[in-house]
Amino acid sequence: MFFKNQWANVVEWEEFRDDMIFWKWANREIKKGSKLIIRPGQDAIFVNNGKIEGIFQEDGEYSIDSDIIPFLSTLKGFKFGFNSGMRVEVLFVNTKEFTVMWGTRNPVLLPAPQLPGGLPIRANGTLQFKVNDYVTLIDKIAGMKDSYLVEDVKLRITSVLDQLLMKWISREGKDMFNLQANAMDIAAGIREDLDMQLYDIGMTITGFQVMSFNYPEEIQNMIVKTASQGMIGDINKYQQVTMTDGMASGQMKGGGVASDMAGMMMGMNMANEMMKRMNANSGQPTLGGTPPAPPAAGGAKPNFCPNCGTKNEGANFCPNCGQKLG
Repeated sequence: MFFKNQWANVVEWEEFRDDMIFWKWANREIKKGSKLIIRPGQDAIFVNNGKIEGIFQEDGEYSIDSDIIPFLSTLKGFKFGFNSGMRVEVLFVNTKEFTVMWGTRNPVLLPAPQLPGGLPIRANGTLQFKVNDYVTLIDKIAGMKDSYLVEDVKLRITSVLDQLLMKWISREGKDMFNLQANAMDIAAGIREDLDMQLYDIGMTITGFQVMSFNYPEEIQNMIVKTASQGMIGDINKYQQVTMTDGMASGQMKGGGVASDMAGMMMGMNMANEMMKRMNANSGQPTLGGTPPAPPAAGGAKPNFCPNCGTKNEGANFCPNCGQKLG
């Protein structure tokens, strides 16, 4: 005699882990009185002989008798009550977006005219993917495997990633020594190609980022040195800015004498710049500059005293310091 709950069981994802993409409940009979449990972030797919019979996406607890059987009308066992039980597979799929950290397994040798053997670089970053086609997933993977992990997808991706990096870095003549400036364009191209790789197994790439490109140490040192030389090309300007920043922030050390010296230097520089502008059209000297040329043959007198800078009104001697002017 058959009792309603004699063969009752629970259909649920029993071996769940965060890095598992799908898990298959298989090779067991579903009886009357059984229930299906779907947790948040999961879909349950009923499969019979490799064919999808029903997809249940809302999380919760469902009765096989009243909630599931009406939707599985193509299965005779369900349709006629299956008092003796019915073997069926239930594929649980993790619907979340997975994030993977990636890195080149070996240095990628990029063609470079300056380096006959190529420029070896490494790169790293992150990517995101998720399942988006259950039919393809079952046909290509779930039909043969009981579970599938993020690590399995990562191995599939990294097997082609080095070639894709070389392809997209080499396109359009990108600067091999400043790849970070083109990181977004390179990442967009790689994402498109990787998406085609996962399309074949029912998944899609939802994001791809290149975090950094890493050069050999000697190349990196050369890049840093070149950048440093460019930054301090105008050494005078660099010193002035550094001194000004130090005084403004109060970080200049050494007491009052150091501060006074710095102020005096800045004052002389500012006075020199003012004199340059005032005498730009008259050819007069600047503080600390080259001495003026001798007076012209006609006995012309300078407009300013070369010793103290006092303006001259045509006198032979400076009214301020007595310097001879003619």
